[in-house]
Amino acid sequence: MSEFHYNDDTTEQISNIYRTVLSQIGENPDREGLIKTPERVAKALQFLTQGYDIKPEDILKSALFSEEYSEMVIVKDIEVYSMCEHHMLPFFGKAHIAYIPNGTIVGLSKLPRVVDAFSRRLQVQERLTIEIRDCIQETLKPKGVAVVLECQHMCMQMRGVQKQNSVTTSSAFTGLFLSNDSTRKEFINLVQAKLH
Repeated sequence: MSEFHYNDDTTEQISNIYRTVLSQIGENPDREGLIKTPERVAKALQFLTQGYDIKPEDILKSALFSEEYSEMVIVKDIEVYSMCEHHMLPFFGKAHIAYIPNGTIVGLSKLPRVVDAFSRRLQVQERLTIEIRDCIQETLKPKGVAVVLECQHMCMQMRGVQKQNSVTTSSAFTGLFLSNDSTRKEFINLVQAKLH
């Protein structure tokens, strides 16, 4: 993504709210360590939710190429950082994406950028998985798309059930990945394989 620019009015408004939040939880927003915290939080929130201003399909459209390659293309271990919409706590992990071209391929760097565009919003992992899948399917019109996300959720690990080692896996498929068992198994095997 290009260099991010903060909105001064938004920064000021969110900062004021967080000064109140600090007071409400029993802190002193005027103590040395917290004086700039409201502004830092305001900027962090803008950065972490910048995906609302990005059209992921435009990212893909910027690097489409005609190519007769028709085998599976996989980009795996794409880092995911998002925020749960229920508690506004982070969840993070890896995305694995595959598609089978149908006359069109996309620049490989664009798939991680699509993941970033959708994950830089308040999310749930299940919707994030489907949004990535649908964007690739609708823009590239491939023979199939496969998306698997493996994430750890701070809302489970820091609060609630407090299960520190739990990992949530979600998947979404279209086309040949849905209709052909061997294609889906090949994708899963390649994702699990340590080829590098």
